Amino acid sequence: MITGASRGIGLALVKWFSKENHNVWALSRNISPIELLNLSKVRAFSLDISDEKAVEHCTLSAMPNTIDVLINNAGKLINKPFAQTSQEDFEAVFKVNVFGLANLTRALLPKMLPSGHIVNISSMGGINGTSKFPGLAAYSSSKGAVSILTELLAEEYKETGPSINGLALGAVQTEMLSDAFPGLNVPMDAKTMADYIAKFALDGHRFYNGKLLPVSNTTP
Repeated sequence: MITGASRGIGLALVKWFSKENHNVWALSRNISPIELLNLSKVRAFSLDISDEKAVEHCTLSAMPNTIDVLINNAGKLINKPFAQTSQEDFEAVFKVNVFGLANLTRALLPKMLPSGHIVNISSMGGINGTSKFPGLAAYSSSKGAVSILTELLAEEYKETGPSINGLALGAVQTEMLSDAFPGLNVPMDAKTMADYIAKFALDGHRFYNGKLLPVSNTTP
């Protein structure tokens, strides 16, 4: 199960798991880019994860009964000076990055295998002590919430499973990054990052639980 699956890292993850012959549920508000690929064993499902009632309804009526891996990849980024960042801006970012992640995770936990793995995609900007950047007050603080939530959920479910970890990503060249920072080019591409995330989602819980691991080729 992959959220934010219509572009960037999410779409690259869908392609990776399809190529490796996994059954994939690809969630996004806009599923056209996924459907156009016509990938084997991929089912695209249109869902706004920030809509709690919609999430509850679809998980009860349409989602599979057992899930091995959930990758909470959906994200929203606003680049705006703090003085110009309204409560509405903060709410829009937190609704996707924090509340949406919590909505879907809560709804799918009963379907997760005890041996399964939930991977929350956070950010280097959401870790205490790393470099911070102007304009990302809403985004980075939301990812900080994701980081702490990951640790809390792992503690709560450590006796029963599934395992829950977070990956704090550095900058990746995606549409979301380009929209927020026009003209910015970074060395890490979505396909390469998706390859790392996919392998970690399948095997990382053999070594980690409740951890937030930095994934960046630059020094914070």
